Amino acid sequence: MLLLVGLGNPGAEYARNRHNIGFMAVEEIARRHGFSPWKKRFQGQTCEGTAAGDKVLALEPLTYMNLSGQSVGAALQFFKLKPEQVVVFHDELDLPPGRIRVKKGGGHGGHNGLRSMDAHIGKEYWRVRLGIGHPGDKNAVSNYVLHDFAKADQTWLEPLIDACAASFPLLVQGQPENFMNKVTLATQPPK
Repeated sequence: MLLLVGLGNPGAEYARNRHNIGFMAVEEIARRHGFSPWKKRFQGQTCEGTAAGDKVLALEPLTYMNLSGQSVGAALQFFKLKPEQVVVFHDELDLPPGRIRVKKGGGHGGHNGLRSMDAHIGKEYWRVRLGIGHPGDKNAVSNYVLHDFAKADQTWLEPLIDACAASFPLLVQGQPENFMNKVTLATQPPK
């Protein structure tokens, strides 16, 4: 079983924020692969399905970003899963818009959602870092991530989310490099 986590903030006012790209990706994965309807549990909302023949539980913490680890920790404990069985999709300031990186473990890089997860489940979970770019000034970061994507961002955002959903079975099969390569090729085809 795989625990698929999207990071974001709950509520309609945050739905299109840059900080919610993790929610966007997980929602499209669940939709594309025919997961069950969402229901509230583990201080979040969950739905279940299968991908590549394996069971997947999708989770969106409803605790707000800074407390995401509480929700993830509760689900991990209930299903007796290990951190290695968690894949989290989240926004990444240090990657250009539309870029993607996948890695296991590492630091939180100042990301409060990851900081909370590290505190509750340790650091050895998989991270799918979805690039949103940096505003250029560290004092502008909070305002930047808590604002909606611009209309111009749709040219890279929608293809990125779509490619993540289409290639998701590769993550389930334990092929993070192939997943990352496939998404990169789909979103930034050769010239």
